[in-house]
Amino acid sequence: MWRGAAVAAALCLGAAWLLGRGFEPRRRLLSAAELRRHRGAEGEPGLYLAVLGRVFDVQSGRKHYGPGGAYQGLAGRDASRALATGDFSPAGLVDDVSELSPAELAALRGWVDFYSARYTAVGKLVGRFYDEDGAPTEALRQAEAAMAEGLRLKAERDRRQQQFPPCNSEWSSARGSRFWCSRQSGGVKRDWIGVPRKLYSPGSRGTQCVCVRTTWAPLGTARLNGAQ
Repeated sequence: MWRGAAVAAALCLGAAWLLGRGFEPRRRLLSAAELRRHRGAEGEPGLYLAVLGRVFDVQSGRKHYGPGGAYQGLAGRDASRALATGDFSPAGLVDDVSELSPAELAALRGWVDFYSARYTAVGKLVGRFYDEDGAPTEALRQAEAAMAEGLRLKAERDRRQQQFPPCNSEWSSARGSRFWCSRQSGGVKRDWIGVPRKLYSPGSRGTQCVCVRTTWAPLGTARLNGAQ
């Protein structure tokens, strides 16, 4: 119970942080036109980018975001969608995240954390995510809700993977497929090995080979059968 409460509390704190309560970087509001003047070109005043309406000074990462850099398309704009999807085409370099899945938005939260830790926040971009007073818009609230759901689902997946780590597997033309367990199979370090079993999860179309402990019966709604 305490673990679930801790996850819920973390999600609530993350939501409050994302929506901008307590986020007042210089209390500066920038228009889209003003942000476009910060692409790092000669004669321009700086090098900025925005993520979910939060503007960061990325001058110290000029080799990445400045002219000729691998991520120069992010400069001078809010291209939140590209960070979540990896689509850096003109169609992907936009701030509309309304059609992204909760998992994609959870990944975007990781980018917000990254920029917040590495670069200086200098203001808010007036537009999709913040209004002219610097207050969060409905679009940001909707993104935050989907993001919280994505984080919840990820926490559940991580918990399930700790309980049922994936098997090791290999295939050869002579022997076909082989599955086995080890103390690090699935990238999950543990003090037990377990035995391979097929995992049937509700709503899934197939099965997954997982390692199951032999010292206790796992709880939950998943069905387990012997692996082939």
